[in-house]
Amino acid sequence: QVQLVESGGGSVQAGGSLRLSCLASGRTISSYAMAWFRRVPGKERAIVAVDSRRRGVTWVADSVKGRFTNSRDNAKSTVYLQMNSLRPEDTGVYYCAADSTVILSSMYEARGYDYWGQGTQVTVSS
Repeated sequence: QVQLVESGGGSVQAGGSLRLSCLASGRTISSYAMAWFRRVPGKERAIVAVDSRRRGVTWVADSVKGRFTNSRDNAKSTVYLQMNSLRPEDTGVYYCAADSTVILSSMYEARGYDYWGQGTQVTVSS
């Protein structure tokens, strides 16, 4: 079992920055695929970023490319999502997700992940 706890969300104006953190406990995450998803009301969770060194994948969605950076510190069992130049359309609840057995074809979908955090709200005002 892996427990995930996100932090760092908040309210910012457009153009601002936030850094989300996801602290994992229960297992060493070095072999896990770690992902960030965003959910907005009325829509399914959408992938924002994923990192899996074992699978050779470090990826962010086109909509955030050049503005968001995902990283991890395995020694601290923590993954990060640095969000710069925030836009109102980045608003949503951000979830951290983890899985040790996700296959490449499922890595960009919520169904590929067994472990989820509780989410942290990000609100960007114009």
